[in-house]
Amino acid sequence: MISQKQFQQELELIISNAIREDVGDGDHSSLACIPAKTKGKAKLLVKDEGIIAGIEFAKQVFHYVDKELKIETLIEDGSRVQYGDIAFYVEGSSQSILKAERLVLNAMQRMSAIATKTRSFMDLLEGTKTKILDTRKTTPGIRALEKWAVKIGGGENHRFALYDMIMLKDNHIDFAGGITKAIAKTNAYLKDSKRDLKIIVEARNLTEIEEILQSKGVYRILIDNFNYEDTRKAVAMIGNQCLTESSGGINENTLRAYADCGVDFISSGALTHSVYNMDLSLKAV
Repeated sequence: MISQKQFQQELELIISNAIREDVGDGDHSSLACIPAKTKGKAKLLVKDEGIIAGIEFAKQVFHYVDKELKIETLIEDGSRVQYGDIAFYVEGSSQSILKAERLVLNAMQRMSAIATKTRSFMDLLEGTKTKILDTRKTTPGIRALEKWAVKIGGGENHRFALYDMIMLKDNHIDFAGGITKAIAKTNAYLKDSKRDLKIIVEARNLTEIEEILQSKGVYRILIDNFNYEDTRKAVAMIGNQCLTESSGGINENTLRAYADCGVDFISSGALTHSVYNMDLSLKAV
């Protein structure tokens, strides 16, 4: 996985690019009618229910725009909220608050939706050993925010990108000439390049799982698009040789059944690509 330093760099890039996109050469609406020295205070108002996420990110945005802005946090990331709750107050330059407003709301609304969906998946997994993972099916440019939201919701992050873990999926295997060749070539590549990356290999059927188990160096087997019966068989075959992960269209209706098959992880793109934003507002007080 990426380091905390790399993650923070991603956040800084998101903020700088979003402010560039939204503010450009100035927030002329505010510049036109609000004197530069005007001070104000605003509250983050929750108009929905679920798991709040993005408060710590909001602080980074406000401080990027204006280091003099003061934030009073009333609710922490990961808390369950309901209509009428106030998450925080921000106080300082009115122009600065308005300059940051849209980025704060856009980020928090989406992050909160992802955290809420993740928590609902975690609730369905209660009592099992299975953990929920996100995927790379994220919104281009804001992956760090969406994966942060999954963590806030109680899930775990899969690889961040193509560079921090090796995942040999069906196309890699077919282009490489088969599973055994793909794994052998990967182990040789890691040795030659002196890289320490974990290897995940996708299996399309039980025969492929048998073949994967003949090779060394596999960290986790991706049991992709298996039915329940074959998933149970796959878990039994793999045993303690490596970790197991189910994937492939798994949703709220099927999640628990796959967990009951004994897999270590379930990955779901739905955590990030199929959510409805939480309704939040930033209101002057």
